[in-house]
Amino acid sequence: MGGKNGRIYVITDAGDDDPVNPRPGTLRHAVIQDEPLWIIFKRDMVITLKQELLMNSFKTIDGRGASVHISGGPCITIHYVSNIIIHGIHIHDCKPGGSTIIRDSPHHAGHWTPSDGDGVSIFGSKNIWVDHCSLSNCHDGLIDVIHGSTAVTISNNYMTHHDKVMLLGHSDSYMQDKNMQVTVAFNHFGEGLIQRMPRCRLGYFHVVNNDYTHWEMYAIGGSANPTINSQGNRFLAPNDRSKKEVTKHENAPESEWKRWNWRSEGDLMLNGAFFRQTGASGASSTFARASSLSARPSSLVGTMTMTAGALKCRRGSHC
Repeated sequence: MGGKNGRIYVITDAGDDDPVNPRPGTLRHAVIQDEPLWIIFKRDMVITLKQELLMNSFKTIDGRGASVHISGGPCITIHYVSNIIIHGIHIHDCKPGGSTIIRDSPHHAGHWTPSDGDGVSIFGSKNIWVDHCSLSNCHDGLIDVIHGSTAVTISNNYMTHHDKVMLLGHSDSYMQDKNMQVTVAFNHFGEGLIQRMPRCRLGYFHVVNNDYTHWEMYAIGGSANPTINSQGNRFLAPNDRSKKEVTKHENAPESEWKRWNWRSEGDLMLNGAFFRQTGASGASSTFARASSLSARPSSLVGTMTMTAGALKCRRGSHC
């Protein structure tokens, strides 16, 4: 629900001079407030943050109607909060942050260790939706979901020019991620991507109706027995014969990973792409936890993802 039923907060200032005492009208001042807010932008902006942007619960960042870029500094951190929507933002060229004090609410500023340089870092949070954003070229991941986060939807995004695109799960031994549920839907994984679209650990992951037009190592990977339900996607393999496989089972011998529940259902395989299915044939109850919506035919993926990324919305026209 994000900032539904909250007041509208208009960003008028692209600056970020003081992460401890942010000025009213800045994005940092908006996202730390305790109340639900629907955050919009008065004009086109490039926001270069001095430190990572720490979000408070019940916020919608809505970039429609303006061209809004968060780039050139640390980017967005969603840390032990809930009900966040990030929509219509260009997030790119994100860098690690320093060890410093940052405000995360009107009543608290605390010391934060250096950030990794993710585009969007989701840590110990729930009910998060990242939709219609354009993401590229960050220091670490474009979107990382870790430390027990769940009920996360990553949809309608356009991702390009990056190595380790999306990590879902902190580590093979972090058991709190066992109940993680993430939906990856209607995204375009485009030019210049290498791997992790996504890379999954331990939880339940629905990868549905995405368009994969570029990878250099693999598209979907994982370790520590994640459940991966791939439905209605379109996979265009690279020309390199050694890179045709969509999947990569990691950190385990074949005798172990062949029991992991990974399935491909209704996916369209192009240019020799293939998906290595594993696990029990009668695992319907397990896949039910990795099923969040009904997949549409893979033949429609091009149409469904043609507007992936930040929308070009202007006042007075349909978005």
